[in-house]
Amino acid sequence: MPTFISDDAQINYQISGDASKPAMVFSNSLGTKFSMWKPQTEFFRNDFFVIHYDTRGHGESSAPQGPYSIDQLGQDVVNLLDHLNIEKVIFCGISMGGLTGQWLAIHKPERFNQMIICNTAAKIGQEQAWNERAALVREQGLQPISSTAASRWFTEPFIQSQAAIVNQLQNDLATGNPEGYASCCEALAKADLREQLKDIHIPVLVIAGKQDPVTTVTDGQFLTDRIANSELFEIDASHISNVEKPQDFNQALQLFFGAND
Repeated sequence: MPTFISDDAQINYQISGDASKPAMVFSNSLGTKFSMWKPQTEFFRNDFFVIHYDTRGHGESSAPQGPYSIDQLGQDVVNLLDHLNIEKVIFCGISMGGLTGQWLAIHKPERFNQMIICNTAAKIGQEQAWNERAALVREQGLQPISSTAASRWFTEPFIQSQAAIVNQLQNDLATGNPEGYASCCEALAKADLREQLKDIHIPVLVIAGKQDPVTTVTDGQFLTDRIANSELFEIDASHISNVEKPQDFNQALQLFFGAND
């Protein structure tokens, strides 16, 4: 896998498709790898130049000592585009990746044609809870978190019917880097973009899971109420909607692209 250096981190990434076509970057959720986007890669790589990367502290990217910040997570994306000599892209991020997308739309709008932010919020959870989770992971590793992840990520019918997919994602979390995960928790603890949403002017699609207990449809509505050029698409899924309902998810992106050509 190719890598590049972004400030103090080595970032692992993968490219698919024709580099002459419009570029699209996918950003993973907390505790996952870029492989979580496989249903989207296979669907979009004929029409787009698809770029995935492992967020710092995740997958095959390095995990420098934290805490990290949302500014660092966003700047890693800008550095990736610079490394690939790509001026403008479409960005799609889920959960933590969706928060990264909001930061990019606020601070680096000139680098993005369109923005898709999924199963996310302008402020995810509470600072104390994230800091407590970071401390737990540094003390006990990722097994306690991974053992309960499925119920946060997916609906019960999906857990029962797609055990192999669920087990793979749980295993990816369990075998991840505890310091990288904890440092990203600390980035989420501090990140609060609620007052800056009004500064976003590029086209934004917000995807929310109707059964998501982590970032709710109400969180999605909060985003679209405050981002001028935005729309909300609801999917009957839980937190990792791109995996649970890939056809619905991919269709939402297609409709958004068609409406903003």
